[in-house]
Amino acid sequence: MNLQEALNIALDYERKVRDHYVNGMKAIDDPQGKKVFKTLAREEQGHVDHLTRCLKQWTEKGIVDPESLTPVVQPGLAWIEKAKDELKTKHETREASANEIELLKVALELEMTTSAFYRDLIGKLPEQDQSLFADFLEIEEGHVAIVQAELDAVQGNGFWFDLMEFSLEAG
Repeated sequence: MNLQEALNIALDYERKVRDHYVNGMKAIDDPQGKKVFKTLAREEQGHVDHLTRCLKQWTEKGIVDPESLTPVVQPGLAWIEKAKDELKTKHETREASANEIELLKVALELEMTTSAFYRDLIGKLPEQDQSLFADFLEIEEGHVAIVQAELDAVQGNGFWFDLMEFSLEAG
């Protein structure tokens, strides 16, 4: 696969995920759920914009200038540890509609598929083109964690970022 093909396919993935978050943001009534979808929609729009710039550079100049991707959501998984510490002192619960839960499940599937695409893509591209997509992989893996955490929280399964929210032991 060449760089132009990779950019076009990546754009398709990012647009699909962005559109899901935009539509979900409109369909969710809960302010917290709406906020999650709005934030992730903004992040995905940034990915679309970045990839569009890269594709334009490639088609006009035959090169892509190394430009770092500026995420809306903190990339990677390190921030989860901080969130876990904060959760030890406060617990907020909310119930989500069946529609919101379904939207989160679809979002999780889309994020996992997109992460897998970037992981596979990095392995297939020439070394000089791999770094362009490495940031995307890290960010998308963070999105998987965010969506999974939100899904766990609203389903009331007792976990948020792998922290048990209630004790299973009899009191």
